[in-house]
Amino acid sequence: MKRAAAFLAIIPATLAHPMNTPTLPAAQLDPPALLADLRRWSRELGFARLGVAHIDLAADEAHFLDWLRDGFHGEMGYMSRHGVKRTRPAELLPGTVSCISVRMDYWPRDAADAHATLADAGVAYVSRYALGRDYHKLMRSRLQSLCDRIKGAVGPFGYRVFADSAPVLEKALARNAGLGWIGKHTNLIDRDAGSYFFLGEIYLDFKLPGEPAATAHCGSCSACIPACPTGAIVGPYRLDARRCISYLTIELAGSIPLEFRRAIGNRIYGCDDCQLACPWNKFARPTAEPDFAVRHGLDHAQLADLFSWTEAQFVQRTQGSAIHRIGYERWLRNIAVALGNAPTSPAVLHALESREAHPSPLVREHVRWALAEHESAPADQDLP
Repeated sequence: MKRAAAFLAIIPATLAHPMNTPTLPAAQLDPPALLADLRRWSRELGFARLGVAHIDLAADEAHFLDWLRDGFHGEMGYMSRHGVKRTRPAELLPGTVSCISVRMDYWPRDAADAHATLADAGVAYVSRYALGRDYHKLMRSRLQSLCDRIKGAVGPFGYRVFADSAPVLEKALARNAGLGWIGKHTNLIDRDAGSYFFLGEIYLDFKLPGEPAATAHCGSCSACIPACPTGAIVGPYRLDARRCISYLTIELAGSIPLEFRRAIGNRIYGCDDCQLACPWNKFARPTAEPDFAVRHGLDHAQLADLFSWTEAQFVQRTQGSAIHRIGYERWLRNIAVALGNAPTSPAVLHALESREAHPSPLVREHVRWALAEHESAPADQDLP
């Protein structure tokens, strides 16, 4: 699951085989044997765990609709666009009777220490899920390979694969598949592996034996709630995305509200703070997937250096990365805020002044704010 926030962008493309094939006769299936094969194949394809979920999400639907009514989704109109298809798999894909849920670990093995990077206000913090290759295509391709293996074993069947690529309530399904419980920060937690992983799903038109749903183990711990810099976790299991740094730096297209700019600190793409505070992540394991290795030194890069990238450099250096989707304008907007929070120095001021006349009103506004922050800095922050 990516990502510190409880939402992700919708990527339209999915891989599917139409649900117009006849459901497989029970005589053709040996469910326990197929499930054992699925687990073995999934490990060979790089997934850390696989489970089978039942698709009754009635209780989760009520919680999700309450979240929408509260307006906690902000400008993410895609969260409400599809009605209840998100919470009713058989309405999104008629014929669906089972769901395979998988997880893939993403924490880069050689990334700079997250806490040390957050503590160094002159460098940029990028959420660790976004340091390597964009997971959407990689996971969809691996899920398609898994479907090809199923087809080879049981014959044609109807299916559709997802990796944050359609209205799917992925965390509830993963919980139902036994992959973990939904924590108070609204991310999925596995007691043996923490929460630094992506989720993927396959909707199927034939029945597989379900798994026992995971039970919750947060107990009285609420470390994630005060850890959020902007107070986005407004209560246990309640995330106001409008306050979340992942939303503010990725999903929000316009101006970042003034009330959150200082709290954003040096986080220029996403935020991991609630997960970093979670005690269960002491069991998290670095990924073995080479595509998630750090690219272009983005695990500990100087803010001023990133702010100097031209648009062509941004496009070239973020190609194939999740960062690419926010575009150059938001990239500069986010770094301008971080530079406004950085210690005053000639390099920081020069970087900001170089963008004072940028063609984008959005960038200019955030640069002016950042320069004003340095003008009002206390004496011990002034230039020598």
